[in-house]
Amino acid sequence: MKILVTGGLGFIGFRLVQNLIDQGHEVHALGRTQNPPKTKLIHGLHYHSHDLSRSVLLADWFQGTDTVFHVAAKAGVGGRFTEYLDANVVSTEKLLEASKQAKVKRFIYTSTPSVVFSKLPIRNGKESLPYSTENFSPYATTKALAEKSVLRADERSGMRTIALRPHLVWGAGDPHLLPRVIARHKARKFKIVGNGKNKVDLTHVDNVVHAHLCALESMLLDPSLGGKSYFIGQDEPVFLWEWLNQIFSEIGLPILEKSVSFKTAYQLGSIIEKIWGGLRIKSDPPMTRFVACQLAQDHWFSSDAAQKDLNYQPILTMGQALEKTLPWFKSL
Repeated sequence: MKILVTGGLGFIGFRLVQNLIDQGHEVHALGRTQNPPKTKLIHGLHYHSHDLSRSVLLADWFQGTDTVFHVAAKAGVGGRFTEYLDANVVSTEKLLEASKQAKVKRFIYTSTPSVVFSKLPIRNGKESLPYSTENFSPYATTKALAEKSVLRADERSGMRTIALRPHLVWGAGDPHLLPRVIARHKARKFKIVGNGKNKVDLTHVDNVVHAHLCALESMLLDPSLGGKSYFIGQDEPVFLWEWLNQIFSEIGLPILEKSVSFKTAYQLGSIIEKIWGGLRIKSDPPMTRFVACQLAQDHWFSSDAAQKDLNYQPILTMGQALEKTLPWFKSL
């Protein structure tokens, strides 16, 4: 089967690419990097440099593609809204257009639970949760817009589309989440936000890739599958700050004891957002309202729908995932 993976050299995408090649598929990876590292150009991978936000994909090599995994996205909490709009919405819509023209049969989109973000805690969240109406996270806002476009593109007699929503993806090679947490703690710039008792989902990258493969297999077995979104998790929500302190202890860092209230962090985030926006600072701000909510509140979700429709079950428990990842944490 001919498969295209956008973001195919990234944290999730590259692992997905490796698995698909091992299964015997013809795999093409799409990215904006013109000169990727040789370590990523593995045997069996066809890499193509293309900026989807600038032009529609109509390349000859795209013809005959059976399935598209759209993993690429701009993540973060800083930067201009237009940058997120181009990377997450414009690129998605152009890829959908190209996929329909090329008669692609399946389109699997890597979304995020942030599309249902609210300023309120979420416990055992289901797919019936409404899309976010908040507008202070450009990432959450643009991912929601893109997911809506993907699900609207689903056609019973044409291309079937689904969206996967893995939550707080982590593991060796993570370019965003835990390395930044560890770096801030080492710099003594990290505190517990809130009362330290909030529970969250964290999903190891191996489980996320497994969910994508389950989605493909299920769509092959059931051509009627499409037009839905699915939360992807570990089904083991943890007390965030207890879990982080366990990691800190394992890698030889002191546990966190100092805290700041959610209200203070939220107000500070609002101020910092205005400063960063006014000065057009490109780096991620140290605190935002979105980050304060993520760090202080419960946000965990049910994978029941993914288990039922996609036959998804985590292949690593949280304990196994942590044991597998600790050597990498220690190397940071």
